[in-house]
Amino acid sequence: MSRRTHLPSGLSRGLDFLIDAEWSPQQAFAVFELLSDLRARIWMRYGVELHELIRQQRSPPDVGDTDDIADPF
Repeated sequence: MSRRTHLPSGLSRGLDFLIDAEWSPQQAFAVFELLSDLRARIWMRYGVELHELIRQQRSPPDVGDTDDIADPF
């Protein structure tokens, strides 16, 4: 991407996806609704699996086996 754009995917490189600057607000809203519907359908079908993947990606990395740590109490 030509400029630093924060995307939900975290991607910062790849092909630019151009949105026509001449879209009307109605056209932009139609695409927005389409994407919202698509997201809802994907979530209905894969919600549990997606939730687990999101949890795995956002959880801190394992720091090792906690059984080796002495109980301080």
